[in-house]
Amino acid sequence: MELPVFAALVLIIAGAWSLAVWPQFLRRVMKDPRARDAAGKATKFLNVHVVLVGISMVLGAATAIIGIMALF
Repeated sequence: MELPVFAALVLIIAGAWSLAVWPQFLRRVMKDPRARDAAGKATKFLNVHVVLVGISMVLGAATAIIGIMALF
């Protein structure tokens, strides 16, 4: 894969940023009172955010991997 070094570095940084930020966001969501109902069961609010974070983490990892591959 041929990309300018600058573009590859941007992809790596963007991927690393996603991998660093989204887990912190999920920790805050899990502490939110809307995350669980009175019985302690996960709510739609929590489920939606878990899916959002999961997809974002996969895309962040893919972005970083593409950036790393572009360097070689």
